[in-house]
Amino acid sequence: MTQRIVLHHFPLDPASRQARLALGEKRVVFEEVVVRYWEPDCGLDRLNPSGQPPVLVVEEAGRQRLVLCELTAVLGWLQDNYAAPALMGDDPADRAEARRLRQWFDRKFDYEVNALLLHEKMEKRLLGLGPPDMAAMRAGREALRRHFAYLEDILKTRDWLAGRRLSLADFAAAAHISVLDYFDEAPWAAFPSVKTWYMKLKSRPCFRPLLADRQPGMAPSSHYDDLDF
Repeated sequence: MTQRIVLHHFPLDPASRQARLALGEKRVVFEEVVVRYWEPDCGLDRLNPSGQPPVLVVEEAGRQRLVLCELTAVLGWLQDNYAAPALMGDDPADRAEARRLRQWFDRKFDYEVNALLLHEKMEKRLLGLGPPDMAAMRAGREALRRHFAYLEDILKTRDWLAGRRLSLADFAAAAHISVLDYFDEAPWAAFPSVKTWYMKLKSRPCFRPLLADRQPGMAPSSHYDDLDF
């Protein structure tokens, strides 16, 4: 049966990036529709009542169209329908750790870092809310260094964040951090283990489309798409 898969996403949205990385790692062929989800007439709310990306639409002859709203539903569908490569590990402890760290980034990191740095450097510009607040920027950078220090400790004893294998925890972390790196906010020099881990991820084929992302009016850092930065 012919299947058509369309991802509605915003390129610099960490949740959208996680979906793209997982789709790419599992070698799923899909189309992309970029949405400016903050605009009231963007139309995303016709697919997802919350108006938030990503949304994955799956159409297959003889079946009802499937609309998967937001990241958890997208990743769950991928895990259910594409067993290989596994993105949660084989060991139950590793799988639990992958879930913990994915939640860490999507909740704690997002609240403590992105809500400050990405709001000031990206969201304010997109919404026309004026210049960044420097006090908020300093607080966001301090929080980012704390999170990097935590990752540095983890990666001194592990090949990947959740253990011996690449998992959704790595994609969650990379999705969030890569947007900050786009805006030259990642403190790579002080955290060599985190940098080495990120370089490994940047070299994977699934990561290449993210390195080509460009937001009009917002140029990326000079090393953003450099694999050996």
